[in-house]
Amino acid sequence: MANILYPCVLLAMLLLAEAVPMEQERGLVFNLDAGELCLQSAQCKSHCCHRDSGLSLARCAPKAAELQECSRKSLYGVYYKCPCERGLSCNADMTIVGAITNTDFGVCQDPADPQESR
Repeated sequence: MANILYPCVLLAMLLLAEAVPMEQERGLVFNLDAGELCLQSAQCKSHCCHRDSGLSLARCAPKAAELQECSRKSLYGVYYKCPCERGLSCNADMTIVGAITNTDFGVCQDPADPQESR
């Protein structure tokens, strides 16, 4: 009886392991969802740590979609406007003051769309 019981238990455990979905691990510091507090964009699933003003708390936010306001990629890791989604480019003027203050804003555009090139 014991010879049959162990393989049956092992088979049941293997089948249950496949049936239980694995949740994506979310940490306290990295892999944060939209709306959670952050210090750096690398902490967010979306890779955008956004704040409204210099005195507000930064929170993870989704990247900017086509025709939404955006910021160019920044070394600071915290944005006033999120960078564009993958495949889009942020059409913004680059200035020295804007690069220092992280205020070079533009609009997300599809580089393959000739009507939006300006």
